Amino acid sequence: MSAQPTPKGGGPSRAAVRFGATLGWSVALLVLVVDQATKLALLRVYGLETAGAFRLAPFLDIVLVWNRGISYGMLQQDAAYGRWFLVAISLVAAVALGWWLGRTASRFTALALGLIIGGAVGNGIDRIAYGAVVDFVHFHIGTFSWYVFNVADVAIVVGAAALVIESVIGGRRTRPADGDVKR
Repeated sequence: MSAQPTPKGGGPSRAAVRFGATLGWSVALLVLVVDQATKLALLRVYGLETAGAFRLAPFLDIVLVWNRGISYGMLQQDAAYGRWFLVAISLVAAVALGWWLGRTASRFTALALGLIIGGAVGNGIDRIAYGAVVDFVHFHIGTFSWYVFNVADVAIVVGAAALVIESVIGGRRTRPADGDVKR
């Protein structure tokens, strides 16, 4: 989504790629800090583990769930090898997405990748530190109850959705005669 000119080779300019990487890594760091800060505040300051759940709104509770699996509680792992397998998956995903981030000039893609990287690293830190991911946000309305999740989970889902949107909309670009990409 950058309006910067491209070099003679037709690829994105170095400045555009550098800006995208800086944006993405900044977003990843912000997600990581907010994710870990909320978890530490709830565990260490509030003492959620001993104090118990509390209601923020009629449809929103703060609860403590130790998620030993991945999204929506899938692939629950009680064994140490399962835990370290999920840590390795998070690390490999973060490295692969970081490689992609270092090569994109699209600000939208960089933002999406930063969200996913920050979320993956945040949940990976939980698995290393606690043996499970700290989930705590619980939405519910009437008999409907959503899975318990955390800031990192939201970042991963939003980032993945943004990449899907980018891939769908990205195919609808038009190229004017001067070679600049218009969206």
